[in-house]
Amino acid sequence: MRTRAVTFTGIRFENPFLLASAPPTESESNILRAFDAGWGGVVVRTIGLRRVTNVAGPRAAFLRTSPDNHRISTKDRSGSTLHASWHWEMISERALDWWMTTIRRIKDAYPTRIVIASIIAESEGDSALRDWQLLAEGCQDAGADGLECNFAAGAVSLSSNDRLRSAVTEAVKEVAKVPVWGKLAPGARDVVVEADACFRSGADAVVSSNGFPSLPAIDPDTLEFEINVDGLVSSGGLGGPAILPQSLAAMARLCVAFPNRAFSGVGGVSDFSQALSYFLLGAGTVQVCTAAMVDQTVGPNVIRRLNVGLDTFMSRHADKGWNCVDDFRGLRRARVVEPSLIRRLTEDQPVSGHPGTEGYAAPEPRVRA
Repeated sequence: MRTRAVTFTGIRFENPFLLASAPPTESESNILRAFDAGWGGVVVRTIGLRRVTNVAGPRAAFLRTSPDNHRISTKDRSGSTLHASWHWEMISERALDWWMTTIRRIKDAYPTRIVIASIIAESEGDSALRDWQLLAEGCQDAGADGLECNFAAGAVSLSSNDRLRSAVTEAVKEVAKVPVWGKLAPGARDVVVEADACFRSGADAVVSSNGFPSLPAIDPDTLEFEINVDGLVSSGGLGGPAILPQSLAAMARLCVAFPNRAFSGVGGVSDFSQALSYFLLGAGTVQVCTAAMVDQTVGPNVIRRLNVGLDTFMSRHADKGWNCVDDFRGLRRARVVEPSLIRRLTEDQPVSGHPGTEGYAAPEPRVRA
């Protein structure tokens, strides 16, 4: 019997599609609307112990490409195509006490839907590890089904320090009664090393990954950054279609290195074809941000496409006995290999593999040694 349901880190999701920790999950009303729309789970906007004051400028913007000049810009031009999202406000402005009350109400309204609490605390100081524990305890006591330790936003030392990341994971696991996930930074020195630090310290899953470090474009007319506050800008996170290939590459490395571990994939998912790529590499769930933001804030059409796409895919492959995601999860993981294992040209083949194709020079005779 075919089913959309998945069990991931011991949690049963009605479908494997989650809203990522981002603007769509920053309020109670948004999260309730997301569950009304059919999302299997949400990762709430990253929670800190204390209230945060975010930047005075736009919290998120969308970059589009124009077909006439290929310019990437936040300006909405006729005929432009979504390229990416960009944001620099990383965590919720609301503190733990507000979120505890909110999570309780959400779980009362939707007891079978999954709420994952994304948490972050300072990375250094005498109380740092205890702060992580207080966040974990507060969220799970409020009814959160799981915890996502955000190692990718704000706390730079956490995103680049394996020892600190291990210490935080161990501290959270000490008090956790629910599964603990570690969310990685995309600009990691080595994503496999980062994941290993999480797993060795008890993490139940790794999430890959957050938005890629980036800057908005400079307007050629004003010579100002298209997103700025008083003319100033700092690095923000890039998400959406532009990061899909890089995100898949990171997921492939992780799934090859840890074939028996649990991963949740993030980056560039807007319909089932992209989600399928994550599943075939080995991810058990996927998370969506940009596509949901541009679709009525919480992505009702996106989740409809994802669910229909999953149903259609399993129906099309019914002869293979594929009745759930686990039946085809990781099926293409072994195809990702080192460059040295890729077949090389033979002596009688032209140097260019695509003679006459745009972007390739005409074939040249092979020079023999």
